[in-house]
Amino acid sequence: MANVIVIGAQWGDEGKGKITDLLSRSADIVVRYQGGNNAGHTVVVGDRTFKLHLIPSGILYPKTECIIASGTVIDPQVLLEEVDRLTELGVSTANLFIAQTAHVTMPYHRVLDRAAEDQRAEHKIGTTGRGIGPTYADKSERTGIRMIDLMDQARMPKKLRWAIEQKNIILEKLYNLEPLDADAIIAEYQGYAERLRPHVIDASLKIDEAIRERRNILFEGAQGTLLDLDHGTYPYVTSSNPVAGGACIGAGVGPTCIDRVIGVAKAYTTRVGEGPFPTELHDAIGAQIGDRGAEFGTTTGRKRRCGWFDGVIGRYAVRINGLDCLAVTKLDVLDDLAEIKVCTAYELDGKVVRDFPSDARAFARAVPIYETLSGWQRSTSECKTVEDLPSEAKTYLKFLSDLMEIPIAIISLGASRGQTIIVEDPIHGPKRGLLRS
Repeated sequence: MANVIVIGAQWGDEGKGKITDLLSRSADIVVRYQGGNNAGHTVVVGDRTFKLHLIPSGILYPKTECIIASGTVIDPQVLLEEVDRLTELGVSTANLFIAQTAHVTMPYHRVLDRAAEDQRAEHKIGTTGRGIGPTYADKSERTGIRMIDLMDQARMPKKLRWAIEQKNIILEKLYNLEPLDADAIIAEYQGYAERLRPHVIDASLKIDEAIRERRNILFEGAQGTLLDLDHGTYPYVTSSNPVAGGACIGAGVGPTCIDRVIGVAKAYTTRVGEGPFPTELHDAIGAQIGDRGAEFGTTTGRKRRCGWFDGVIGRYAVRINGLDCLAVTKLDVLDDLAEIKVCTAYELDGKVVRDFPSDARAFARAVPIYETLSGWQRSTSECKTVEDLPSEAKTYLKFLSDLMEIPIAIISLGASRGQTIIVEDPIHGPKRGLLRS
């Protein structure tokens, strides 16, 4: 038995969807513990590509139960569209369960999100406009609508009407926007409630029962460590806690129930939206990495900013999450490069800094200190074992492992399931080791 958390060790978009999909074949339950439909996972199975935003990646395995836990915020319209798309593709969602205590993203959340971002002008933070931040804000203000409220058809109209009236005041007075039609929204969401009702449960209780039965549980988050509300590059962060500790809060389990934490990092670094990015490349190499890596957001289609691997934020992710192994993705994107740089420290105000600065203004001034390694300049996409990799690729991976002081358990060399080297299975234990010196 193993209860494993999978987290992003950079700014999100690390390829967690593929890694979660691979590990889900050994999991009895996959739990999505935070975030909303402002993030997405892309999973390639054969000649089919699945783009998931709220539903856990484990849904592609018929016997795996999938839970959207309390820490997640749910847009019912988006969730049902995702259910319908999966059904059209022949994927059953009978094993999908939704926490009754999860908060609901409403139309006014989306409108307020976009209006606030527009008003920020040059101070914008790069929100997706999906209403996630305002949903979490209502949750913190204790005025939110939860799934359990949505299921109560007797009380829901009154509670939702009051919420819409309050939001309409803000929309009209602050943003000079048209008010929302409360009757239309109530009718729409009553319809969503009936479709979702069979899936809504006490998720924390179900997870606890699974733990007691010693079933394998995989906890997956959205976004990445550096987008964490408390521990990321604030204010250019998300509205929840993607770090490993967020899994316990979002799923409703104690930390002693967790056996392992695996971090996912690209062989380089990307970031979407605003905010400082010390290793960002503005040259032809950055463009080449972006093109070869197809660096466009699953949810928004926004182009991702690309740069060299940042060992400073990598070590920070190890510390903040308590990582005990790493999955490195998209190694194949670097196949054509003659040289590859890795940031090992920053120069900040005349001093060498090896730890992540929590002040965003200081982080914006950080200048990366690089070590240059030789590229391998041949394809790795067909490699099946560590031994198949070019010697320079193995040297590069070992350098990353030593720099972050963590073993590499999985190496991804492409989008499909088969383009993966499993060095160590985080659920079933070690098979072989890619050792640090």
